[in-house]
Amino acid sequence: MVLVDSSVWIDFSRGLDCAQTRRLDELLRRHQLLTGDLILAQVLQGFRDDLKFRRARRWLGRLAYADLAGREVALQAVHNYRLLRCQGVTVRKTIDVLIATFCIRNGHSLLYTDRDFDPMAEHLGLRAG
Repeated sequence: MVLVDSSVWIDFSRGLDCAQTRRLDELLRRHQLLTGDLILAQVLQGFRDDLKFRRARRWLGRLAYADLAGREVALQAVHNYRLLRCQGVTVRKTIDVLIATFCIRNGHSLLYTDRDFDPMAEHLGLRAG
């Protein structure tokens, strides 16, 4: 399964044409997508229009779902963050470390455009979707 980061969902909803949004379109046709609590919160909080919010919520609700955080993921994310810091890399957002750690622990790929995930792919084995 491929987990899609909010960075790609936002680009997709804005109609941005890039490699990641084209990949998302392809994956949508194959029904090989996963979403989760952290992604839903990030994506849905950005909608100002109620109609668009309801449509997005209904549409995202059709995807396979997993709780991304939790005790074990949180503790592993702390380890991963500290490991990156020892290598001179500071990740700006804790939520990104949680998302990447979930993917690494569960063997999922992550489709993203947020550059904060690049060091996690390079140093921690995060697979790009």
